[in-house]
Amino acid sequence: MDVNAAVAAAAAIAGVLTGVIAMLAFRWSERDQKRPTRTSLHTDPVLPPGVDTVLSVLRSSAVVLDEADAVVKASSAAYALGLVRGGKLAVEPMLQMARDTRRDGEIRQVELDLPRRGTGRGEALAVSARVAPLGSRLVLLLVEDLTEARRIEAVRRDFVANVSHELKTPVGALSLLSEAVMDASDDPEAVQRFAGRMQIEATRLTNLVQELIDLSRVQNDDPLEDAEPVRVDELVAEAVDRCRHQAGTKQITMAAGGTADLHVWGNRGQLAAALGNLVENAVNYSPARTRVGIAARRVSAPGGDMIELAVTDQGIGISDKDKDRIFERFYRVDPARSRATGGTGLGLAIVKHVAASHGGEVTVWSAEGQGSTFTLRLPEAGLARDRAGQHPDPGLDDEAGGSTESSPYEPLPAPEVLP
Repeated sequence: MDVNAAVAAAAAIAGVLTGVIAMLAFRWSERDQKRPTRTSLHTDPVLPPGVDTVLSVLRSSAVVLDEADAVVKASSAAYALGLVRGGKLAVEPMLQMARDTRRDGEIRQVELDLPRRGTGRGEALAVSARVAPLGSRLVLLLVEDLTEARRIEAVRRDFVANVSHELKTPVGALSLLSEAVMDASDDPEAVQRFAGRMQIEATRLTNLVQELIDLSRVQNDDPLEDAEPVRVDELVAEAVDRCRHQAGTKQITMAAGGTADLHVWGNRGQLAAALGNLVENAVNYSPARTRVGIAARRVSAPGGDMIELAVTDQGIGISDKDKDRIFERFYRVDPARSRATGGTGLGLAIVKHVAASHGGEVTVWSAEGQGSTFTLRLPEAGLARDRAGQHPDPGLDDEAGGSTESSPYEPLPAPEVLP
């Protein structure tokens, strides 16, 4: 009986101990599951409060990296620039900066040139990368795209250099010619010849300064402040009158058609200058005894009817490599011919800016040896006000401007030959 009691007591004690041990093991396992591990720190990082919202509104490309260099957060701009691929930072110099910053906590900044994705032409993206610690475990990378800013700066630098060169040429020529006149004071024939050259250079200098002023004005002024309905036939007549002497000297026939009952809304002076530049270029680059045509028509467009003014010549034409650049300031297809005709290289740049500021555009079709057609498209009167307000600012950052077309303008409507 005593033996049985002892066995029962021992069994009870063993059961109690087993229960206690099982309970302790369960509690230990539960606590161990709640304890953060090194693996969980890497796979489930948490951004500090508010950081996600701030990163979503930044203009810069943003990337947040954890302790294992894995991407915790990346903006859509970062993916677009190709900074993040497969959940990893794909730019090795930036990755090394992040590691160095994580190690010593120092903020670092560097400018880099990155290959542009998908072009295959060796073009580079200029970026500024800044790395800073974000809390105790994360690193924040901000990348700013400087490509457009650098392009604008290059355009401005080239513009200043070109202006300086263009001004220096006639000024230097006037200086030399004046010395030649002084040395030939006893030779009336030589004096007359040098004086004629001085007059040509002075005219060229005056034209250059005036076109620089015109270009500055069309870039900075709002053409709709002094806007009015402008008759297209009056613009064409003014452009023809402007070039009548040059055309007569080269026996070039000028014809116009389709301009009746068409109106555009804008600054009359700027529109007349733009069309005049197109007609003047057509005359200057056309051989003698050829024809220059000016046609106008109304065409339908998604945003409303447009007025097209097309200037067609039978000149030397423009090569494909030059068509993409002819609207740049001071760019000349044939520099020697432009200097002979007094061209400054600013005429088409002025046309481009006038068209853009009025809510339109200028395009070109050309083939070497077959002539060219420049088409100025402007919203019809009543629609130009809205379109001009929606068009991008045609400032110095818009250097290329204009566009090319794959097919020529339709044949001119029955023209009226202008003497």
